[in-house]
Amino acid sequence: MNSEHNASSSSLTVSGFRQAAPYIHAFRGKTFVIAIDAALPEDVSHFTALIHDLALLHSLGVRLVLVHDHPLPHARALPLAVTDGRTLDLLRSAAGQMRSHIEALLSMGLPNTPMAGAVVRVVSGNFVIARPLGILDGLDYQHSGQIRRIEHQAIRRCQEQETMVLLPPLGYSPSGECFALAAQEVAAATARALQAEKLIYLLPHSLHRGRKAIRELNLDQARTFIRRRRRLPPHVSAALQHALETCSRGVRRCHLVDCRADGALLLELFTRDGCGTMISADSYEDLRPAAVDDIGGIIELIAPLEARGFLVSRPREVLERDLKHFIVVERDGMIIACAALIPFPGEGMGEIGCLAVHPQYHDQGYGRKILEYLERKAAAAGLHRLFVLTTQALHWFREQGFRKAELAELPIRRQDLYNYQRRSRTLIKDLGEG
Repeated sequence: MNSEHNASSSSLTVSGFRQAAPYIHAFRGKTFVIAIDAALPEDVSHFTALIHDLALLHSLGVRLVLVHDHPLPHARALPLAVTDGRTLDLLRSAAGQMRSHIEALLSMGLPNTPMAGAVVRVVSGNFVIARPLGILDGLDYQHSGQIRRIEHQAIRRCQEQETMVLLPPLGYSPSGECFALAAQEVAAATARALQAEKLIYLLPHSLHRGRKAIRELNLDQARTFIRRRRRLPPHVSAALQHALETCSRGVRRCHLVDCRADGALLLELFTRDGCGTMISADSYEDLRPAAVDDIGGIIELIAPLEARGFLVSRPREVLERDLKHFIVVERDGMIIACAALIPFPGEGMGEIGCLAVHPQYHDQGYGRKILEYLERKAAAAGLHRLFVLTTQALHWFREQGFRKAELAELPIRRQDLYNYQRRSRTLIKDLGEG
């Protein structure tokens, strides 16, 4: 019994590593700006584990900029809260304590700890230049500030030395003044200044639609969600608003991650389905299910590929019959890419077919985006494997995680339809159970 349990555990570990490997490769050398909510340090064991997970990201070559908040009620209301001299002193003291706490956790290199033998250098400083918020509607906000600029070049120099950067929710003026800032705003401004790969908000809260967790929102969906959800906690609503604005201004991915569960950040970053909410600027905005009016555009797109024998010929009536399985990418009224996902639910498999991208848009990532979309769609439908038959794109599919397979591994119904004259290669990708 123990041997069976150990074998099962080992299999899960190997599967996890294999699923994480493409993300590890993609994230190396990229900048992530991560904002830590003030409520998270209150759970000491989870917060310690979270900091160790951040150190793990650092060890994998991710360039981290951490923005920490401080556990004072005043911070929740910033920037639109009056900060008098006494409150500023409290905020500065709390920020210093939080910095010391995080630095101490990042220094844990004792044996039998997750940080055993690790060396994580961390630096903090006056990287955020601010000015006073001033007087608004007759109210003097005193030491509450607004961001003027982020010293991104100085941060970059630290990153080049493989040093993690830690930013407090404070800003400094050239005249030597200190101003209280909202940590979420500091994180968003820093991500934009660095043109980071990701902006991540670690929160004690998750986004749901009814009882269903929201895993992804494009920009339009995020705007609609903000408009309709007026009862979100203010700090969650603010994080979502900052993520939306940041994605609109050049940062490709923003994530809201509920870090009350152990390992949530790693699950969000290194698993296919994640466990938080991703707001995406470019992912699938133009990608949608095909409609009847798209048939002409699909035919125009795939006809040259059919003529050259790259795709199986599909008469119009076949397209009309299978249209419910198709997705398209439309740009300025033109269908520039398409693909189909044909399900075989009895075998838990799905076939990727008719994947085509207009020559003008080659090498812009549309094929990868379509495939990622279909993988999520297949997983949501309970399918565990995808397969493809191809004569021309063998190497591309291999690069996307597909493996060579035998015809006998396909559903019987699909084997019966195999065209031996085309001699298409069979490839399969395992999607996992979760």
